[in-house]
Amino acid sequence: MSGSSGTGSVMRSTLRQQIADALRDEVLAGRLQPGQAFTVKEIADQYGVSATPVREALVDLTAQGLLEADQHRGFRVREYSLADFRGLVEARTLVTDGMFHALGKGRHGFQDPDDPRTTLALAGVRRRGEEAQRAAVAGDLTVLIGYDLRFWRELSALYGNAYLSDFLHRLRVQSWVCAVQRLRLLPDLRGRLWAGHTELVDALTRRDTVTARAVVAAYNDHSLALIENLGGD
Repeated sequence: MSGSSGTGSVMRSTLRQQIADALRDEVLAGRLQPGQAFTVKEIADQYGVSATPVREALVDLTAQGLLEADQHRGFRVREYSLADFRGLVEARTLVTDGMFHALGKGRHGFQDPDDPRTTLALAGVRRRGEEAQRAAVAGDLTVLIGYDLRFWRELSALYGNAYLSDFLHRLRVQSWVCAVQRLRLLPDLRGRLWAGHTELVDALTRRDTVTARAVVAAYNDHSLALIENLGGD
């Protein structure tokens, strides 16, 4: 394989990820609506790129559950139901319970809270949590989603299992896509969004898994009540 061929492959892979990230942000921001259909050509024209990385990005997002493929019409934004949201909350809870169980047994991550690397990582997670809390209180959904996803991604990464971290991130992205489809209908979200991020990271810093589970349980109850009260199937 020549050097130029390898460079082209890397550039295409990077472009593929950039397009996937941009489209994911469009869905999370509500600019791509549930059920909205589009073709590879439309997206390629929009971003001024060739069809190949666009098609690859759309296939990736379909595999992640954000889009649905239609052989005749291209792709469309997946429409989530309340049952989907309940299932996603249950799935992510099982993952975090496993993480907390590992912490309680002294396995994976947080093994030495006094380790400078752990301290530095936890400080970063807490900063993400503080930013997420401010956005939640202000009702700024777009900013909240960005910091919330980074918060959980960095928190789960402390357990040293990339597969678990990636899986939880995927579940959380899907949860937000599902929630956004309803939350964007509300004119004012101030004071209505969960803002317990720092409470959770503080509990985990103390290795207090009982409190951590209680915080997550309260978060899930809050999220389910908010989404279910908005109605819909």
